[in-house]
Amino acid sequence: MYYAPIALFVYNRPLHTRQTVEALLANAEASETPLYVFSDAPRNEAASLAVAEVRSYIRDIVGFKAVTIIERETNIGLARSIIGGVTRLCGEYGRVIVMEDDLVTSPYFLRFMNDALDMYDGDERVVSIHGYVYQVKTALPETFFLRGADCCWGWATWKRAWNLFEPDGRLLLRELVHQKLIYRFDYDGTYPYTRMLKNQIKGKNNSWAIRWHASAFLENRFTLYPGRSLVLNIGFDSSGTHCSTTNQYACDIADSPINVDPIPVEENEFARQQIVRFFKATRLMMPIRALHKLASMVRWVK
Repeated sequence: MYYAPIALFVYNRPLHTRQTVEALLANAEASETPLYVFSDAPRNEAASLAVAEVRSYIRDIVGFKAVTIIERETNIGLARSIIGGVTRLCGEYGRVIVMEDDLVTSPYFLRFMNDALDMYDGDERVVSIHGYVYQVKTALPETFFLRGADCCWGWATWKRAWNLFEPDGRLLLRELVHQKLIYRFDYDGTYPYTRMLKNQIKGKNNSWAIRWHASAFLENRFTLYPGRSLVLNIGFDSSGTHCSTTNQYACDIADSPINVDPIPVEENEFARQQIVRFFKATRLMMPIRALHKLASMVRWVK
C-alpha cells in the first residue's frame, strides 16, 4: 500500500512536539510513512532557546520510513511555512497529511487518512480529509461530509485539490458577499469565520486556514470527517501566539478504527446542525475575548 507523507510543522514548543511525534509513532502505518519536519527559525532572541531545543529533538526522530528535516534560516511564519510545505509535498507525492506541533493523534489516525485519500483520490468534489471533529452532544455518523475545509487540525489533501487554494483574502471575501454565502459560511452566524477572513485581509492575523476553508467553500467542495475525533489539540494552553487557555475544544480521541465506506458526496445537514448547536453553546460559555483569539486559529505570526 502507498502511504502519504506527513508534513509536520514545528516551532518553539518541544514538549508539544514530542507528544505529537510519539502519538504518530503509535500508528501502525508510521514505519511505512515518510515524515517531513518543517522547522521555522526563531522570530526573536527570546524564542531561540526553545527553537534550538525543538531542533535537537527532531534530529533524533526514528521510527518512520524516512525523516527529512527542513530548517528555515529565517522566520517565515506559520502561514508561509504551511503553504510552502504543502505545495512542495503535493508536487512531489501528489498527496500529503498535514500536522502541526500541538496535535495528538489516535493510533488509527494514519489508517483513516490513507484509506480516505485512496477512496476519494479521483473525486474532484472532495478536497480534504480531516481528523478532528467537534465534540458535539449527539452521536455523528461514522463518516460524513461538510462543505469547505473547516478546522484543519490533522488533515490531508491532494495536489488536484490544493491547486484550488486562493491566497487573496480580498477576492475570497468579495465572492462570499457576491454569492450571498456569509451566513452559511459562518455556520448560520454562530462562528465568526467572515470576521476572521476580514482580519486576515487587514493584517491582524496571518491565517492560511481561513483562506483554504473559504477557497473550498466557494468552489462547493467537501471535506470528509470522522464521526469520532482522531485528533486532540493540546495547544490551547497559552503556549502559542493567539491561543488562549480553554477546554472547549477538548475531545476524546477514537480508541478503535473508523471505517471509510462509500457515502454520498454531499453535505450532511444533520452533522452540520450539531456543529451549529455546538458553536452556539460555545459562544454562550466563553468570554468574547477568548472567542476572538480562538477564531484566529494562528499560533505563530511573522
